[in-house]
Amino acid sequence: MTEKIHHAVIFADHPPNEEQKSRFMTFLRREYGPNVTLNWEKEHIPKGFRLVVDEEDFYDWSLDGRLRQLKSSLKELRGEGSNVIPLIRETVRNWKPKVMVEELGTVSSAGDGIATVTGLDHVVYGEILLFANGVRGMVQDLREYETGCILFDEDGDICQGSPVWRTEKTAGVPVGEDMIGRVVNSLGAPIDGKGEISVRHTRPIENPAPGIIDRRSVFRPMQTGILAIDSMFPIGCGQRELIIGDRQTGKTAIAIDTILNQKDKDVICIYVSIGQKASAVAQLAQNLRDQGAMDYTIIVHASASDPAPLQYIAPYAGCAIGEYFMELGKDVLIVYDDLSKHAVAYRTLSLLLGRSPGREAYPGDVFYLHSRLLERSAQLSDEKGGGSMTALPIVETQAGDVSAYIPTNIISITDGQIFLESNLFFAGQRPAVNVGLSVSRVGGDAQTKAMKKAAGAIRLDLAQYREMEVFTQFASDLDDSTKAQLVYGQGLMRLLRQDQSHPLKQYEQVILLCAALDHALTVVPIDKINGFARDLLAYFSENHRTLCDRIEQSGTLKDEDREEIVQAARQLAVQTAAERGW
Repeated sequence: MTEKIHHAVIFADHPPNEEQKSRFMTFLRREYGPNVTLNWEKEHIPKGFRLVVDEEDFYDWSLDGRLRQLKSSLKELRGEGSNVIPLIRETVRNWKPKVMVEELGTVSSAGDGIATVTGLDHVVYGEILLFANGVRGMVQDLREYETGCILFDEDGDICQGSPVWRTEKTAGVPVGEDMIGRVVNSLGAPIDGKGEISVRHTRPIENPAPGIIDRRSVFRPMQTGILAIDSMFPIGCGQRELIIGDRQTGKTAIAIDTILNQKDKDVICIYVSIGQKASAVAQLAQNLRDQGAMDYTIIVHASASDPAPLQYIAPYAGCAIGEYFMELGKDVLIVYDDLSKHAVAYRTLSLLLGRSPGREAYPGDVFYLHSRLLERSAQLSDEKGGGSMTALPIVETQAGDVSAYIPTNIISITDGQIFLESNLFFAGQRPAVNVGLSVSRVGGDAQTKAMKKAAGAIRLDLAQYREMEVFTQFASDLDDSTKAQLVYGQGLMRLLRQDQSHPLKQYEQVILLCAALDHALTVVPIDKINGFARDLLAYFSENHRTLCDRIEQSGTLKDEDREEIVQAARQLAVQTAAERGW
């Protein structure tokens, strides 16, 4: 049997001289046997060369290749503490380049943020590849003879036939305390013009979700400060609550108000912007700074002008940052705004990679796209530090259709949804929460005892009001009890209106609910209720400070406290009505 002949090619500025050629042949015969041929091809490689054997084994002796080896040697010194500086000096002083076999790939096509590579037989899904011009890409498609790769930068300089190297690493993002208060892109690089971020750790953007043993049930509230949500659809630490509705119905406003409400509560907030305008995100960041919320918030931004690959990895990068803080035992709130655009970016990538389209042209694994992201939010067990990550994914619907492909997928993954209705929004009911279609599957477990006791039967009262309103809208003759029920329901709906960027504290919500549900506000005209509610809260803050502090700190509401609230609210309402002639 004839022994295989190995073909080696040297890529360099100049051909090797006889002495160099002899050394090459000695090395090649030692590694591959006696049957080796050696040829030279001209390529501009300053201060070095590259050696390719059988178009499979790649030896990089260029300046860049030697620097990569040096960096690899220095990374091994991480975690040495105060002794790291002398070790680095010693490593650099005594370092000698080693012959390294690297798998070399070749670009067969590139465009639209996608590159197809051949020759990488051992590459794995999710691995980062390095192209000749410094662009990085991530493996997304494995076929028999080629690999599909998404690019994290412009592909204009990538041409057919250019080399590609494996890094044997998965995509990661820098994490650390210094990222708080900053605006970063999908790769963790700062984009707010405030200089570099000093971080010592990185985390893979794709990470398995915590197992069942590592979790515990949701038991603590993540209060939004929005009366309509905290009273009827409570959100708990570690929960995944979907915010869903048509365009321009206040979805982002609810998420931002929830972030504002976490001030002084030791909660790290992460806002992931996917496919939004850069100007809108800049305005949002300025709003958070003005409110003092950027002191505990990180913004991860992949703008509408960014390539689809960056929009695709943005929520995973934000989730990896959140996991870092969660594993330190902290509470994290993460907002994905929005996953509709994320699904569209993934559909774009999948179609460009040649995957078969399914319903609405989305690929078959679009459910897994979001399930593996949202399942990473959890309330960790005490053995794991007790940290939590609460997710508020946002999904945009078309004409209120919650039965579309992406909305139904995400509804089935999350622990409830807050549905915002266009008709309510344009009627002035803001936040435009549809009480009938919204739900929290955690329920009272995510409420304090005070809030649970104060909210009582508010959902039932509103349901009765809606039903009665439908039956009486064409009636001209109503009895007094029906009229009273309608006025009471209208008062509740008006009380649930809340100005943006004005979240309510727990004791304020408890006071308003106790007063309204005990019919203490029936003497107040409907159009005056919101103004009277502000006066009522100011009155309690000034005259019943001890009661307010006790509710806020203990989270409980005694019967005598409730009676005190109702009596004081009723007296103030009667007094105000008499003074203003209501």
